[in-house]
Amino acid sequence: MIHVGVAVVEYRGKYLVGMRAAEGTLPGAAEFPGGKCREGESAAQAACRECLEETGLEVIAVDLLMHRQFTYPHGAFDLQFWLCRPSPRAVCGDDHQGFKWVPLVDLAKLEFPEANRPLIAALSQKR
Repeated sequence: MIHVGVAVVEYRGKYLVGMRAAEGTLPGAAEFPGGKCREGESAAQAACRECLEETGLEVIAVDLLMHRQFTYPHGAFDLQFWLCRPSPRAVCGDDHQGFKWVPLVDLAKLEFPEANRPLIAALSQKR
């Protein structure tokens, strides 16, 4: 099982979302920053590290939103979705290396991977 930390970055009612490449796994799907945990690294640490690597935005993990396991044809995953906020020294622009701020009301309109759908439904109920 692959352990993954996902950064669900919220800032002023918007969430940082990117689109997966057309080639590779889950092509064209919307995604939050995140990735595989390194040895000895917690999922919260992985979420923050991956967010910085993928978007250039330094974040702080605030709270575990959801923990679930999911199996895709390409592997089994243990996913931890962490609510993150930009660090006090972070600069929040309109675009972070292809990741953009999406209002909460628009998250449900995007095509996220199947494993993310319960999280999107839970976030959408926050309104």
